[in-house]
Amino acid sequence: MERRPGVVMHVRCPDRLPEETYRQVLEQLHELSPVVEARPPTAALVDLRGALRYHGAAAAHLGEVLRLRTVSRYGVDIRVGIGPTVTVAATASAQVERPGGVLAVEAADAADWLALLPVEDLHGIGPRQAAVLKRYGVDRVGLLATLPAATVQRLLGKAGRTAVDRARGIDPRTVTPRRLPTSVGVRHRLPHDVLDGAAVRSALLGLVVQLGAELRRRGQAAHALTLTLTFAGGPAWEKTRRLPEPSGHEDDLRRLTYQLMDSAGLQRGRLTALALRAEDLADADQAAEQLSLDAARQARLTAEQAADRIREKFGPGAIGPAATYRPAS
Repeated sequence: MERRPGVVMHVRCPDRLPEETYRQVLEQLHELSPVVEARPPTAALVDLRGALRYHGAAAAHLGEVLRLRTVSRYGVDIRVGIGPTVTVAATASAQVERPGGVLAVEAADAADWLALLPVEDLHGIGPRQAAVLKRYGVDRVGLLATLPAATVQRLLGKAGRTAVDRARGIDPRTVTPRRLPTSVGVRHRLPHDVLDGAAVRSALLGLVVQLGAELRRRGQAAHALTLTLTFAGGPAWEKTRRLPEPSGHEDDLRRLTYQLMDSAGLQRGRLTALALRAEDLADADQAAEQLSLDAARQARLTAEQAADRIREKFGPGAIGPAATYRPAS
């Protein structure tokens, strides 16, 4: 039995779109179809097959409706590509001129439409791969589609066979429902290679402060933390541990972060960067907040609330632990 072609929508939001606005755009996609795959930081895929029957409208019309909603509700114009496969849809959305618009490619026209495009415009072909192909005179997607897969594999390696299939409009990938990942991270690159010491601990505390402030701003709490250490020469060390209770407070995040750092057992490794990521996030109002008889902790939590208000008014760097500020020299 011949498989019916799919109807895939690929959405591109503007670059550097705030995460909160990106989430709002994703919610609009969910109003069109339950099958939405978030592709952060600013793209998404939608399977429209069921949506077409439900809404009784053409795919291009749904794209125009989506664009109208994002512009009118959030002031965000989007580029929408629609096609029978992920590759065709994503290639089409890239062909839409900024700031936004809709381009729909019918399944029967997909191969001919792809054939006329420059080879670098095929979704999945990177600049280096395109340069190699052009060196051998393959400057159009149509030419790539005519080549034997084995030949292209010798030029591009393992990606060669996939590139030929996609040039011919063949792409078996499906849209896999996926929400925006429930994690948030911060990173610090050291100005020069350093051993574990005061400068590293200061940077680590700075990451804790940034991460905690971001979690509280978003109204979220972390179930776990992941610390990543990057060393001179390229190797990296990473470890994840869960918090006893989900939290977004600096007290709890700092304690677990220092435990993670101590578990690395650093001796002579020279660090170049640190990264801290909060994992398995939940809404803060769903996290249990136990009453504490520790007066010092309660005082720190009160000070944390005051610091958040100061950051909200004067910026994220307006206040923080003294250890995170380098002395003047």
